[in-house]
Amino acid sequence: MKLPIISVPIVEIQLINSVRLFIKREDLIHPEISGNKFWKLFYNINQYLENSKLEKKIITFGGAFSNHIFTVSAVGEIYKIPTLGIIRGEEVEEKWQENFTLRKAKEKGMDFRFVSRENYRDKEKLSKELQKEFPDALIIPEGGSNELAVRGIQHMLTNETKEFDYLCCAVGTGGTLAGISRYGTEKQKVLGFKVVEDLSLKKQIFNWSGKRNFELISASFGSYGKITDENIRFINDFQEKYGILLDPIYTGKMMQKLFEMIEENYFKSGTKILAFHTGGLQGIEGANEMLKKKNREEIRL
Repeated sequence: MKLPIISVPIVEIQLINSVRLFIKREDLIHPEISGNKFWKLFYNINQYLENSKLEKKIITFGGAFSNHIFTVSAVGEIYKIPTLGIIRGEEVEEKWQENFTLRKAKEKGMDFRFVSRENYRDKEKLSKELQKEFPDALIIPEGGSNELAVRGIQHMLTNETKEFDYLCCAVGTGGTLAGISRYGTEKQKVLGFKVVEDLSLKKQIFNWSGKRNFELISASFGSYGKITDENIRFINDFQEKYGILLDPIYTGKMMQKLFEMIEENYFKSGTKILAFHTGGLQGIEGANEMLKKKNREEIRL
């Protein structure tokens, strides 16, 4: 049993300032292994499963609200593979049960190791130590981004996507944008909406992609993980108008910034734009728990 190739629909949102905006529903690809995470794991998992001699175990890294941590735990449950999450922040260890994402990952069988933020920064060292401890384990980087992940993103692009002038996605670790950049057509422009201000992103994406056909646009709206009242209003209004739920950390911020750019006439009249919905909807319940504690408006589910 392997991760299969699955097709998802492209939906037209609306015509704004003579610009046609569409969204590719990668969030529909799987109820738990959704969006770009599915494709980033596609070759990593399938190649690992092909080696029947290994004593299977998957290890990966992430913060307490990581979509990637949740996704890997779901893969482990489906394929009956033990999973281990290396979680940033020792302070989380005493209260992880209060975190929706970690609770769900635990329910799916994932074990945790909580490491200090200082030690977490040196994930190369951590990976070497873990590989020595678990020689047969598959160790996947934070966010799932590596060369195999970039290769997997090619399956988000189809004959249908070739007809668009711009391809857009949210950017965290950069693997998804690198794949879209690498496998897009020569005429297409690629826009990456950064939800984290990382000065090394551009170089890393180019190293994976090998092309300079992409542009990075800031869409953090303050900082990574921060959810403003404006973000919440946009997501709720978008769902009410188009019937599509957006996550507040990645796709929601990308679409909000993209709407602003269209309204400010960033794109020429007649431009066709395709934005990729990269999933991450499981994170909404955790976000709402936080918002509720602060007596703020919640994202409607």
